[in-house]
Amino acid sequence: MKRLRTVKYILQKEFIQIFRDKSMLPIIILIPIFQLLILSYTATFEIKNIRLEIVDHDHSTESRALTDEFSGSRFFKLIGENDNYQDAEENLAAGKIDQILVIEPGFERKLFKEGKAEVQIVTDAINGSAASLMAAYAINIIQQFNENIVVHQFPLHYKGMPVKVTSSFWYNPELDYITYMVPGILVLLITIVAMFLSSMNIVKEKELGTIEQLNVTPIKKMEFIAGKLIPFWILAMIDLGIGLLLAKYWFGITIVGSSMLLLFVAAVYLILVLAMGLFVSTLTDTMQQAMFISWFVLMIFILMSGLFTPVESMPIWAQKLNMLNPLAYFIKINRMIILKGSTFADFHKDFFILTGYGLIMLTFAILRYRKTKA
Repeated sequence: MKRLRTVKYILQKEFIQIFRDKSMLPIIILIPIFQLLILSYTATFEIKNIRLEIVDHDHSTESRALTDEFSGSRFFKLIGENDNYQDAEENLAAGKIDQILVIEPGFERKLFKEGKAEVQIVTDAINGSAASLMAAYAINIIQQFNENIVVHQFPLHYKGMPVKVTSSFWYNPELDYITYMVPGILVLLITIVAMFLSSMNIVKEKELGTIEQLNVTPIKKMEFIAGKLIPFWILAMIDLGIGLLLAKYWFGITIVGSSMLLLFVAAVYLILVLAMGLFVSTLTDTMQQAMFISWFVLMIFILMSGLFTPVESMPIWAQKLNMLNPLAYFIKINRMIILKGSTFADFHKDFFILTGYGLIMLTFAILRYRKTKA
């Protein structure tokens, strides 16, 4: 009971400090909401409005039909047609266009007399992944154009492709990037809020000199860390709750699995992240140091989390290193519960790793906090 009373007093002090700073609470609550709204619409792997210039050396009915296929696609934005390839290449070099489609002279004649014709696609590949997607979109349109010609020329003989492929996309049938990204971005935002706030908390006491007053009190290390952790855990859980409401009522993403299970896992995950932040705070002497260390760690965690690049496509050593990345675990679990309706049995190993990881970081934070040294 005495320990609980001590923790209660520390919590009162922390909440008074948080509410005393009028600008702090809106930053903690409102900024993550705005970030979720903005990033969910902008963080997408889908490429639209690819700026395309067509160099048509044939000017035939079929070359115009191919041009119409591209101009009618929602992925391409036809910038113009040009008879001079050099001009188009200069536009590509100047960054005015992203792709060139070159239709060779005699395109229509070769198509119907020789049964084959060639076109050339030139893509700005500074961004390799974007270039791959742009090339794939263009090839898909040309393949569809080919098939339409075969159907038109040989309607009685055409029996379709020898292998018929039927695709079905589970858990996200529309392949909607917002549905895929929102659960991951939500994890990202609560992690950033929890990590930054906790990492600058104890070190702030050092800078203000109030840590010396706390050190002369009979407060135990565990009570002190608990008192520092719980307020930010509550704020991060509120952020998560608001984010889940936005996901449902703004983005239309319904949690297929159990909401209570999601909150339970999130509660354990946030203890881990906050313990990490407090550990950083005990290691540093200034808020500037704490902020830089937190940012450095978070950058690695975010880029390796699987939010933007699948973990499976990383090198083996990176996948092994990623076992220390709590973001990767929770983003995976969050998507599994929200989109797939997974149960605890489906991710229990990842959960136990998070729990063990959290206990280790909490122990480090408690042991590293030295009451005798400011």
